[in-house]
Amino acid sequence: MRAGSLEIRHLRYFTVLVEERNFARAAARLGIAQPGLSQQIMNLESILGVSLLDRSRRAVKLTVPGQLLYEEACKILAQMDSTVSALTRVGRGESGRISIGYVASAAYAGALIQTLSSFRDGYPEVELQLLEMEMRQQLLALEEGRLDVGYIRPPAPLPGGIALRPILREPLVIALSANHPQAHHPRIHLADLSDMTFITPRQPPEVGFHNNTISACEEAGFQPLISAVGRDFTTIVSMVALGIGVAIVPQSLRCLQLPGVRYVALSSTTTTSDLAVAHRRAETSPVVRAFLAHLRAEAGTEKPTPR
Repeated sequence: MRAGSLEIRHLRYFTVLVEERNFARAAARLGIAQPGLSQQIMNLESILGVSLLDRSRRAVKLTVPGQLLYEEACKILAQMDSTVSALTRVGRGESGRISIGYVASAAYAGALIQTLSSFRDGYPEVELQLLEMEMRQQLLALEEGRLDVGYIRPPAPLPGGIALRPILREPLVIALSANHPQAHHPRIHLADLSDMTFITPRQPPEVGFHNNTISACEEAGFQPLISAVGRDFTTIVSMVALGIGVAIVPQSLRCLQLPGVRYVALSSTTTTSDLAVAHRRAETSPVVRAFLAHLRAEAGTEKPTPR
């Protein structure tokens, strides 16, 4: 280059001139005066230090450097347009990446798959990264910015700045060994199991299904004997099948059909298991905000934005 600076507008003017093969038509297409276009092309030649047009002919004819510039300019402008379009989609939340944590029981309930599937239908360019995580780990990862959204089973102590959006409320059922005397009853009063050992996830008493178990049993008029815990519901149901105890579980866990286990409805129990989405209150990511708006729209609290 010999003078001035090469700008994107120079390349746009030049490529339009080449495509139109006429200064008047090119100027009209660009919305500028013809003398102005001629001056811009001469400025471009001055900046590059080469002749781009063969001016010995009346029609627009490219020199060898002009042909090379046209080919390269088309590539540069296409990449620029693609970059601008990608940035626009990211800014509108139509592109990007969301990391989503979930407890395994969220998948059993179907709400997780349903929401993610419908979101992908509307936002096919968004990458969804799914991570199965214990809910307290999810909440910590949300607080530290390592996770964008978490599907959890409250209750759980929430870090500052984290909010919950309930999306599902499920009745509880009791998982019994198939050999239990009441395993084939249509319903069971929880009080009839007061002498049984209850198996819960490995959680503190105020968290998740440990809390649900205590609340349901207290509602039935007794304190449960909790002397066995499992890492996850597959482990817990396996322990039930072995006759180690019984477990209060969400109704959706019926889909986990292991040999030797029966799921029976509970009578007179108002305690439920909630599934909720945890997220940062002050979320800045456009794509995560788009996901949260999609959740609200699915819940019927707002209409989805036309796309």
